Amino acid sequence: MEGEQVMNASPSSPTTATALQLLRTAERLFAEHGLAGVSLRQIATEAGSGNNSAVHYHFGSKERLVEAIFAYRLPQLLQRRELLEVRLHPGDLRARLEAHLLPVLELAESRDGSYLSFLEQLERSQASRSLLTPLEAGQSQAEFVADVQALLPDVEEPVRTMRIHQVQMLSLHAAAERERAVADDLDVIPFGLFVSTLIDACVGYLTATVSEETKRFLARPLGATPPQAVRLL
Repeated sequence: MEGEQVMNASPSSPTTATALQLLRTAERLFAEHGLAGVSLRQIATEAGSGNNSAVHYHFGSKERLVEAIFAYRLPQLLQRRELLEVRLHPGDLRARLEAHLLPVLELAESRDGSYLSFLEQLERSQASRSLLTPLEAGQSQAEFVADVQALLPDVEEPVRTMRIHQVQMLSLHAAAERERAVADDLDVIPFGLFVSTLIDACVGYLTATVSEETKRFLARPLGATPPQAVRLL
């Protein structure tokens, strides 16, 4: 994302039950109310801590707490992604999309926290733009974008990059919505069908012919910077 910094190392995962409870409570509250809508005192209270300074003691600040959430969630996601990527056949756009997005979509099914809704809130927040992006996640994102760009030689810029960004946003919102529905025990379509239809839609969107109407817009001076990559997707 434009303006983001990349950090070389993430904080280690929580080492005590109290720290883990605070982290998971913070993830849920941030997912529900956004970063600006939650105080460190509120997180401590919701986590059942009698010490209002517990979050500050374990994490130091709200920004460091967010980094700790990344450090807790990302290793498993990135490891799963790497396992899928090594099986890829060169030139297969659908498989490349699935390898990158499936680990994220699987989190929606896990009933393990609110990480996807947390990410969705970060994407909506101007305040989150200054937060650090873990190096490993940034590398995974950059490799994905470069690979997909190479697989879409017939789609001109900036449409190609815009579409990649929009596909990632669509996937994040779809996954976060499913995460909430699963957590609330609502009826959802079978997971395999959910993933397959979403990937189909992404492939179709990325490869669609650029219309004459869009080409006319491209002929005009662009009034805004092309969209940046979705954070950590």
